[in-house]
Order: sequence, then C-alpha cells, then structure tokens
Amino acid sequence: MIRDYYNRHALDEKLRGAPRPPGANHLAIGHRQAMAAVLASAGEEDAVERLLSSVTEFAVRFSAPGEWLAVSENDTPEGLQRRLDALCNGLAHIVDQSEARVLFRLSGPSTRRILAKGVGLDLHPTAFATGASANALCGHIAVNLARTAEDVFELLAPRSFAESLFDNLMAMGREHDLTAAFAA
Repeated sequence: MIRDYYNRHALDEKLRGAPRPPGANHLAIGHRQAMAAVLASAGEEDAVERLLSSVTEFAVRFSAPGEWLAVSENDTPEGLQRRLDALCNGLAHIVDQSEARVLFRLSGPSTRRILAKGVGLDLHPTAFATGASANALCGHIAVNLARTAEDVFELLAPRSFAESLFDNLMAMGREHDLTAAFAA
C-alpha cells in the first residue's frame, strides 16, 4: 500500500479560515522557521557557548547546561544545520528540531499578565531581561520561553502539544482580547 504524507502545520485546523487583523495583544504562530538543538560535547560547553554567543544571524536560547536551541527565520533547516556544523566544528552535536517544535510569538502590552496565568517565572523586566530564555511549564506543557523584545515573548513547544498550548494561551488571553494567526 502506498501512502502519501503531507507536511502540514500542527495548528492548520485551529487557524484555518479568514485571518483576523492582529489586535493589541497578538499570538503569531511561526509557520516556517528552522530550529536546531545544539548539544556540547563533554568538556566543550564553554567553547560552544562562546561560539554561539558570537552569532547574530539566528537566535540562540539557553535550554540546559551545555544545551541551546538555535532558531532562524531566514535559514532552511538544512542551511541552519550547515551553519551550526561549521560554527561548532565538531565541538557539539546538532539535532534538527524544525518539524518537532512550534514557535509561538506573543506580543502586546498585556503579555506579562497573560503569561502570568500559566508560567511560574518572574517575568518582570529586571528579572527576565530582553534576550533571556528559560525552560518552564506553561500550564502543564514544557516550553522554552524567551523574551525577544520589550513586550514580546516566544515559546517553543513540542509539536505534539501545540494545540493544547494554543488553547491554553487563547484562554489565558481572553480577557485581554488576544488574537491569533500564522506569522507573515
């Protein structure tokens, strides 16, 4: 039996239909971005961290000791893999995560109040500065949370939990008129 597999986004069903114009508080779902886990070889953690901190072409997020997530809006998954392989030059293992995770970008004046309903981290600007990232639970779902601008947070979640996280975020943002759509 021949089966045809179609590559579809985990939230196609949820975001199907006419797009709503973004409100003041908006949840943009990444549609095509490259992501990779960077796992430093034993004893090379500091060297890999220095190499990753020197790049500006893609975002690097702390995930765990000796482990980072690289996210690129401009590269293909293969292109990001090649860049990271060349950068780390055998000091780390690179694992493509592009199809395994979904990027949620929450922006607007109420982002901290929305996230406070489900994330157990202090998101005050002095405690969680722009550029900071951490693994956390959002409700019951493990995410990597990053603050990318003044009122912008990105959550990277496993694809298998994308619908549940989407529903949670929309419920958390209901009183703040949270809108959602795929990122342009």
